[in-house]
Amino acid sequence: MSLSDLTPMTKIEVVVGSDDVREIGDLMQSLGARGYTAITGVAGVGHNGPRGGRLLFNDHDALTLLVTVVDPERADAIVAGIRPILDHASGVMFVSPTAVSRPDYFA
Repeated sequence: MSLSDLTPMTKIEVVVGSDDVREIGDLMQSLGARGYTAITGVAGVGHNGPRGGRLLFNDHDALTLLVTVVDPERADAIVAGIRPILDHASGVMFVSPTAVSRPDYFA
């Protein structure tokens, strides 16, 4: 298989606090994403300084990375739906072109 055999898609990645995961995951699926991957306990440094990964006693303050891959035609609606959530919640969104070997997994 070569790169020319891959199908172009759009990858949407969102880092948010645990309290917003369900809302964003539900939104992604309601707008055409077949699913998403959630990686909990991510850490990083942003505008508000460092944010830790997994917390010892409470996961409400933990960050989660949600990743979905969709047809480019569906990406605009998902991005437009997530933007208002990020206006009132802490988080960041990345959108990038990608390519997949099994497009039926994402259609």
